[in-house]
Amino acid sequence: MRRVAFHTLGCKLNFAETSAIARSLSEELFEKVASDSPADIHIINTCSVTDTADKKCRQLIKHLVNKDPDAFIVVVGCYAQLNPEKISTIKGVDLILGSNEKFDLAKHLPSIEKRENPEIFSCGLSGTDNFREAWSAGDRTRSFLKVQDGCDYKCSYCTIPMARGNSRNPSIDSIVEESKIIAAAGIKEIVITGVNIGDFGRSTGDNFYGLLQKLVDIPGIERYRISSIEPNLLTDEILGLAEKNPKILPHFHIPLQNGNNKILGLMRRRYKRELFAERVYKIKELLPFAGVGADVIVGFPGEGEAEYEDTYAFLESLPVTYLHVFPFSERPGTMAAGLTDKVPYKEKERRSKDLAQLSGTKHAAFVGQNIGRFEQVLFESSENNGMISGFSRNYLRVEVPWDGGLVGQIKNVKLVSPLKSGRISGKIG
Repeated sequence: MRRVAFHTLGCKLNFAETSAIARSLSEELFEKVASDSPADIHIINTCSVTDTADKKCRQLIKHLVNKDPDAFIVVVGCYAQLNPEKISTIKGVDLILGSNEKFDLAKHLPSIEKRENPEIFSCGLSGTDNFREAWSAGDRTRSFLKVQDGCDYKCSYCTIPMARGNSRNPSIDSIVEESKIIAAAGIKEIVITGVNIGDFGRSTGDNFYGLLQKLVDIPGIERYRISSIEPNLLTDEILGLAEKNPKILPHFHIPLQNGNNKILGLMRRRYKRELFAERVYKIKELLPFAGVGADVIVGFPGEGEAEYEDTYAFLESLPVTYLHVFPFSERPGTMAAGLTDKVPYKEKERRSKDLAQLSGTKHAAFVGQNIGRFEQVLFESSENNGMISGFSRNYLRVEVPWDGGLVGQIKNVKLVSPLKSGRISGKIG
C-alpha cells in the first residue's frame, strides 16, 4: 500500500476535482492519508488565478520536498498547465500534469522512484476538450459538485481560459445521477461549482435554470448553494426559483470586479455596473434576508483615485453583505499585462484594506439585521472551544454549544447575538 496525501489550493472546483482524482486511485494499491501526514506520494492540485496563488504553490511544493525528501512529488492543475517549466526547476518535483492530464494520474504511478528531472504532461487545450466529472466526498454535511468547466469570456486580466479551455458541461441527466449518489451518502447540501456556472448548457443546448429545476426534485438533498454566478447570467427565472423553492439557498456570490464602468470596459467584462446593482436590488426584493457577496479587483491599470472612489461609493451604496477583495495581479499572456498607467503596489494595498474594512462594516450590519430571527443551520463536524458551528441558509456562520449529535443535521436556530469573530451565537429552538 502506497500512502498518498492530497493538497488542494484555490477554489471549490479544485476541491471537487481533487476528490475525483483520489477516487480514481485503486484502494487496493493506495491508502489516502491526511495532508499533514508522512506519505509516499504527495499530490498538489494547484491554483494560478493570481501571482500570490502561484507563490503559495511554489512554497507548498518546497515545503513538502523538505518535509518528505524521499516522497514522490506530483504537481497538477492550473499552475501546472500554465507554468510547467517553472515548476520543473524546483528540485524534488517528479511529475507534472496539466488540467486534462491530472484525471489520468493513476496511469502515471506504476513507478514512484524519485527522478533526476520531472516528467511533464501538460498539453495544450482546445475547444474539444472533454468534460471530466467531479464531486467531493468525505464531508458529512456538504459536497462540491462540478457542473461546468472552462470559460469563453476572455476577460483582459484572466488566465483561466488558458488554464482550463473553453466553456463545456455534461448533460443534465449525468449531473442528476451524480447528485443521487451524493444524496445516498447522506449529504444534505450540494455546492454547485464550475468556472462559469451560469454559462451551463453551452455544449449541450441546456441552461442553468433547467439544471436547477431538475436538481430540486432529487430526494435527500435539502439545500443547493450556488457558488458564484456572473451578474449577466443571474436571470429572473433563477431568482424566481430561489424565491419559490427553499432548496435553492438565498445566498448569491456575484463577481463585480469593479464599480467603475470605464474600468469594467478595460477589463472586458460583459456588463456595466448598473446591471450589477439591478441584480442586487432584485435579490433583496424577492429575498430580503439573502446573503449577497461580490468579488472586487482594485488597482487595475488605469484605475486612478477618481475611479477607485467611484467604486467605493458604489459598493457603499449597495445592500451587499460581504466583499472578496483582490489587488490586481498582472498575469503573463493576458491583455491587461500590456496596459500602461500601472497602479503602485502600496496604493493597491491601501485600497484593498479600505474595501476590506467596508466589507467588515457591511457584514456586521447584515449580522445585526438577522439577530432575533430563526434560521436553518447545517452543522459541521469541527469543534472550536467547546462550540459547534455551521452555515445558515443565507451564509452566516452560527455556533452553539458542542453536541456531536448535531453533525450533519439541519436545525432551526434562533440567532441570539453577534460575536467578535463575525460569527453569531445561536440557540436551538
